[in-house]
Amino acid sequence: MESEFLDATDLRLLELLQTDASRHNQTLAALAHVSPPTSLRRIKRLRETGVIEREVALLHPDRLAPLIGHGLTTLVEVTLERQGAEHLDAFETHVLPDPAVQQCYRVSPGPDFMLVVHTRDMPAYLALAQRLFTSSANVRNVKAFFSVKRAKFDPRIPLSGGLQTSPAD
Repeated sequence: MESEFLDATDLRLLELLQTDASRHNQTLAALAHVSPPTSLRRIKRLRETGVIEREVALLHPDRLAPLIGHGLTTLVEVTLERQGAEHLDAFETHVLPDPAVQQCYRVSPGPDFMLVVHTRDMPAYLALAQRLFTSSANVRNVKAFFSVKRAKFDPRIPLSGGLQTSPAD
């Protein structure tokens, strides 16, 4: 594959997988208007080249709440004391392994990082804050915003427009 290019068929398959990755190859092929072997070959190539990073199950928090509680989702702005590349890398290395950290973004302007964290409750958030944002982590400032309602969550990447494509193979 020319790993730099995605054609219209690749984009259709990716869109279908982003919507429901549990579909069987026969169904994906039919919906993408390609043969099952073509679908299988292209999806395999997209996995091997890293375009498809991984496939996961998305859980519905409201349906889990009666069983395990709602938990606490927090958006956290983090500003470091020192912002050199080695300090930014060190902070990422420090926070990424923590299972409560769901997302981590380097941002600009403003704080250095935005984190999305999910903890069981406020005491668990406090423990996380002490664990991740101590002076040993080079953190100057932390602002936490506690979610009161999740109005939308969609991990899909929009695939229409903006992507470099090549002619269909």
